[in-house]
Amino acid sequence: MNVSFPLLLVAATFITGVIWALDALFWAPKRRARVAELAGVAGGQEAAQAAAKEPAVVEVARSFFPIILAVLVVRSFVVEPFRIPSGSMMPTLLVGDFILVNKFSYGLRLPVLNTRVLDLGSPERGDIAVFRYPEDPRIDYIKRVVGVPGDHLVYQDKVLYVNGEPMAQTPIGTYVGEGSGASMSGASQRMEHLGGVNHEVLVVPNAFERPFQYTVPEGHYFAMGDNRDNSRDSRFWGPVPDENLVGKAFFIWWNIDCGQRGLFACLIGAGETVNWSRIGSSIE
Repeated sequence: MNVSFPLLLVAATFITGVIWALDALFWAPKRRARVAELAGVAGGQEAAQAAAKEPAVVEVARSFFPIILAVLVVRSFVVEPFRIPSGSMMPTLLVGDFILVNKFSYGLRLPVLNTRVLDLGSPERGDIAVFRYPEDPRIDYIKRVVGVPGDHLVYQDKVLYVNGEPMAQTPIGTYVGEGSGASMSGASQRMEHLGGVNHEVLVVPNAFERPFQYTVPEGHYFAMGDNRDNSRDSRFWGPVPDENLVGKAFFIWWNIDCGQRGLFACLIGAGETVNWSRIGSSIE
């Protein structure tokens, strides 16, 4: 069962906020009045101290409400962390990369409802975007935007054409993968010139190609993985609707590749599974 973390955050913020507000407006004044009443009675000091004490539920709500609210605001409108679970974006992003996503690049959206309330920008060709998977919006996907509304795209002989122009690829060499990416060793590593964005892709020359021609409709974006022959992307399930956009990936803050090991075993041997060179890298 997929649990909606944004929904949990909103619910927790609402519940703790309501409890805190009810206490401030109604329960706390009653406690103060009771304390004053007991204070005027001989021997009522202990009873007054007991009456002045906040109920545990109020104390918890008062303590956690500001923290939960801050997390909700930052996560919903500023930046959100994600972990890369697959190799579809190799060599740009590796399995185990922990990334940060700019939540306001494509406009401010309300949590849970995902309704855009402020238009601050739209995806451009070359952006690495996180979005809710069109076939199951409960799942977050990450791919590179290769087509914006109105673009005519062609993919043939491992080369992407945008509005009739080939996105040139410069060979870099043979890819050597590590950890979970070792299976891609031997692939052709190339620098693709996608308009004004230069980024690396992996191509397996003899792998089955899924050629296509497509015109991106209004309000949609065409996304592909940089691991071109090992990515389930818009070639399979169509374009990404604007309302599914989550944000733009921009920074790698951690990396730990657990491979087939469980999380506990992975953490014990963290020194062997962390790729320190990845940490602190910007995402292009």
